[in-house]
Amino acid sequence: MPAPTLRAEPSPCPCGGGTYARCCGRYIDTPLAAPDAPALMRSRYSAFVLDRRDHLLATWHASTRPAAIEPPAPGLRWLGLEVRRHRDTGPDAAEVEFVARSKLAGRAHRLHERSRFIREAGRWFYVDGNLDPASG
Repeated sequence: MPAPTLRAEPSPCPCGGGTYARCCGRYIDTPLAAPDAPALMRSRYSAFVLDRRDHLLATWHASTRPAAIEPPAPGLRWLGLEVRRHRDTGPDAAEVEFVARSKLAGRAHRLHERSRFIREAGRWFYVDGNLDPASG
């Protein structure tokens, strides 16, 4: 009798939205564009978790995009994402409020931001964000 074939379990998406392949992986690993600002926000969080700086730069609007993104600090662990609010601010503009939690050197951190996004030629881009002063 042949041995049973083991199937690898699908990887969970870092953003918490299901499996990676069906969630953020569609936008990080393929040329498929995120359909809206919240989906792009989630994919950017997952790209931070996975150190996919290529996706972060490609989805950052040219007007505010840095030349490079520093690698993550050694030992940084991302713990979760909570998208709190989304609102359209125009026909091709949106704002997404989120909290991302991480841990570094035994200390917990919280990044609370309201990020601005714009859509150009059918693609969403991160523009910038306002941090909550209590983040950190």
